[in-house]
Amino acid sequence: MEIRQLRYFLTVAEELHFGRAAERLHIVQSAVSQQLRRLEHEVGTELFTRSTRVVRLTEAGHRLLPYAREMLALQARAREALDELRAEQAATVRLGTSSGLGGRLDAVLAAFARIAGHAQLELVSGTTEERLRHVRSGELDATLLRGERTDPGLEFLPLWQDALLAALPAGHDLAAHETIDLARLAGLPLRLSAASRNPALHDLVMRSCREAGFQPVPGPEFTNDQDTLAAIGHGRPSWTVFYASQAGQLPVPGVAFRSLRDPAPVIRTYLAVRPTPPRAGLRALIEACYAVTETETETEAETEAEDRECPGPRTPSSDRRC
Repeated sequence: MEIRQLRYFLTVAEELHFGRAAERLHIVQSAVSQQLRRLEHEVGTELFTRSTRVVRLTEAGHRLLPYAREMLALQARAREALDELRAEQAATVRLGTSSGLGGRLDAVLAAFARIAGHAQLELVSGTTEERLRHVRSGELDATLLRGERTDPGLEFLPLWQDALLAALPAGHDLAAHETIDLARLAGLPLRLSAASRNPALHDLVMRSCREAGFQPVPGPEFTNDQDTLAAIGHGRPSWTVFYASQAGQLPVPGVAFRSLRDPAPVIRTYLAVRPTPPRAGLRALIEACYAVTETETETEAETEAEDRECPGPRTPSSDRRC
């Protein structure tokens, strides 16, 4: 039993005339008659009584009629669902981004391109509060942000973690060490963004300094990457922090990036979305973010295993061999 045969059957049942049914179907009358004969042969009974003047449904035809309507309606709904999916997959997903994502953003874009088919990803910048507001209103599908937050109108999906590195003058004595005890930076002025600009980062750094036993000496406020790093590299000695994923893309003469310990501050990235069932493009974005997170987790586990087997300093520019 074919959908085409059921469509022909239903059209003839509504018209009770083979000629008019053929006109509605935009095919020749003989094709309608042929397909209905095949359908009757398949079901083993006649569905119409035919005469030169009158076409009527038989009892079997009346029994089949509601099922034919139901099956054709199901087919129409299935087509609509697939058309809707294709439209979603081809739609644009708007993602808010934060600064300092470095290679992680490239990895998300590459994973999204593999997963999302024809969907396009549009990146939108702005302050954290602006991006969260736009997600709540629907202007953005999602936004990446660092640091844990609560918002009854949003859901925060935990992703990867970033270590913070100290950026300090390359000529400073501490720059000779690959890893620096945080407490040893107590005497250097700290250039840090205001809490209002980046509350998660500001709170983490201040909390880590207190844990290390000191209150940092406030230096000039962090303005932007270029100006702040230039001032650190060529001005009065000071320090700031950068995300490890970002520091690798900022080779600045006169500035050294060094790992921190006791404590080693890390900050988690989240994907903020509305707590509603995501459309296809957003599902692809979430899957892409999770794929990057999984890769990062596997890499961290491998690094930790190497550190246990081969303790000692690790330099970013060379492989360590035991």
